[in-house]
Amino acid sequence: MAYTKKALVLGAGGFIGSHMVKRLRSEGYWVRGVDLKYPEFTETEANEFVQGDLRDVGFVARCLEYRGTAGNFYHSVPHRYVQTFDEIYQFAADMGGAGFVFTGENDADIMHNSVTINLNVLEEQRKFNERKGRSDTKIFYSGSACMYPEHNQLDPDNPDCREESAYPAAPDSEYGWEKLFSERLYFAYHRNYGIPVRVTRYHNIYGPEGTWDGGREKAPAAICRKVAQLPDVGGGIEVWGDGEQTRSFLYIDECIEASRRLMDSDFIGPVNIGSEEMVKINELVEIAAKVAGKAVSRRHKMDAPLGVRGRNSNNDVIREAIGWDYTMTLEEGISKTYAWIKEQVEKQNNDQNN
Repeated sequence: MAYTKKALVLGAGGFIGSHMVKRLRSEGYWVRGVDLKYPEFTETEANEFVQGDLRDVGFVARCLEYRGTAGNFYHSVPHRYVQTFDEIYQFAADMGGAGFVFTGENDADIMHNSVTINLNVLEEQRKFNERKGRSDTKIFYSGSACMYPEHNQLDPDNPDCREESAYPAAPDSEYGWEKLFSERLYFAYHRNYGIPVRVTRYHNIYGPEGTWDGGREKAPAAICRKVAQLPDVGGGIEVWGDGEQTRSFLYIDECIEASRRLMDSDFIGPVNIGSEEMVKINELVEIAAKVAGKAVSRRHKMDAPLGVRGRNSNNDVIREAIGWDYTMTLEEGISKTYAWIKEQVEKQNNDQNN
């Protein structure tokens, strides 16, 4: 089979990475996926999937080497036959929802692990480019809106998340500081070593096949799970904070579409990828309840970790730069997500009863 391009997807066992693998394969790419773990909820569609730790610099160096469509990662070939990948997608990170990011208990691991991975990827690609005498491998970095300053997100009705609002910098978490440092790292390697990069700031990506329990899930998955666990007549669920904090959420398919368009463009970023349909968390609960057909009341946990009061994507730059905009409403996306999470809850219940 003739492949259109060769792509390396780092973090291919995770939510966004596994979806990107599917998209690239549908476009005719040869794909190597790399992660500590295989995708949890589906079989990987990568031509080759390699398990390993991207904090290990030697492992990263080998991951960057394309050795032919036979796809044997461990196959030794003369160095003159080793090729670079056309594209690298870097999704690997130590991350999670508010219950993981904002307690403070995981700050050191978040910063150390994610920064180490990004440094390894960029420095080993720089060395590889130097050996090959070329620097045309494009690297996509999945940053986060968590890097925006807290002082611009205190008003839940009017958060400022324009790209140019990032400075003076003041993220509200070490996760946000790491994301800010890492995007600057990618731009530094672009300026100094000519590595082509594309840098995004994702805004709350959600959808099927994402983490839905265990403490690292994000708000849409957590709320869908809580509603799905209620009896058919409904009941009460716990909501963190007063529920008046605002967010926007982008469905996974739209995230992948925007990311692919950015990679194919000449625009390097940084750029928001998100929805501008801002809702209160209480409204998110109402949407999930409507989709489920259940009467749902709320119990507010006021001492829970929350993050900023308001966050909403501003898509002016991406609309102008590459002509992309979101098309799916939050209710449409939650409908798809709730159906999938409901299946997971039912499977879990069946397993516990057997």
